[in-house]
Amino acid sequence: MNNQASGLQHHAASADKKVTWLELFYDLLFVAAVSKASHVLTHVENGSIPVEYLMKFALIFIPIWWAWVGQSLFVNRFGQDILSHRIFLILQLFFVLIMTASLSVDFDQNYVSFLIGYVGLRAMTAIQYLSIHSKEGAHRKITARYLGSRFWIGLVISSSSLFFDSWIRYAVLYAGIAVDILLPLIGRKYLVKSPINTHHLLERFSLFTLILLGESVVSILAVMQSSYWTWQSILFASLTFLLIIAMWWQYFDNVEKKVNKTIETAGQTIIYGHLFIYLSLCMIAASIQLLVLKQLDYSFMLYFIFGSVLLYFFSTSLVFHKYRHIHQRLGIPHLAFFLGLLGIFFAVDLMFLLPNYIIIGEVMVFFAVYAKLTT
Repeated sequence: MNNQASGLQHHAASADKKVTWLELFYDLLFVAAVSKASHVLTHVENGSIPVEYLMKFALIFIPIWWAWVGQSLFVNRFGQDILSHRIFLILQLFFVLIMTASLSVDFDQNYVSFLIGYVGLRAMTAIQYLSIHSKEGAHRKITARYLGSRFWIGLVISSSSLFFDSWIRYAVLYAGIAVDILLPLIGRKYLVKSPINTHHLLERFSLFTLILLGESVVSILAVMQSSYWTWQSILFASLTFLLIIAMWWQYFDNVEKKVNKTIETAGQTIIYGHLFIYLSLCMIAASIQLLVLKQLDYSFMLYFIFGSVLLYFFSTSLVFHKYRHIHQRLGIPHLAFFLGLLGIFFAVDLMFLLPNYIIIGEVMVFFAVYAKLTT
């Protein structure tokens, strides 16, 4: 009876779960980290972004994303706006600052401080799970114990990278991060019995999406400040602004109006799908600047920007499909139409050398159509 009463109380509390002001402040500190990661994509050599920098972007961004996800998921399942949980979150803010300050394309110089920041963040989250599991009952207790104990495996592996040099150090570091990321998938049988609060989780991920859309706004400002005011630059900035509005419209109207927030799952489609949404948003933000700077080879630029849009399209379609109301889910004809539209734009751009405002205008049209037909 006690477990049943506890479960009912948890369900009632989680139904009204809201994002706290401290969570919003926590997100704010990740803005600088995201900005540093996105900046890596603006390194151009011989008309292209070297594969080395594309890999560095992903390798810098993934730990940022996972550190943020880890704490957000703890708060989603077990977090309360009480003194002890606030203290844990405030301590994590300190490690966020250390990790952000050490982010650089030259990892060797700041490796130790980066490791301290990342491991400190993840260790605090693991400790939170272990400290809460004795106060929970039934399946929630098992979930907290599983996550709190297993996350140390990845932390130990990543920490042991200090004993190695050269590329082996990074292989060990990211092997630990990979284990950390895979553990919730391996333990899915425990997590589905302690489902996430879908409304709260979507709200958290939406707020992080807003941060990344802000990177595109910063790109517009950089464009406007670095170029002379000609009709071409004004048109480019205007179309880019409309593009960001269309992206905002498509994403947030889906979250607000088309998603069934009463579905109870482990939330892993939302969690892991958003990694690719976030990567694509960073790439689109970088594309805006690179289109103006004209440092990239024309064909490489097309592959980069259309590849970014395609990644965003597939990842948002995947994330929202499962959570959309059944009668509002998109079908194969919708998929074929969107891919066809994007393919036509890409083919035309490959055949003809078009100015940057035409290319960004095509992307804007795609997102406007995508928003209209999906919302």
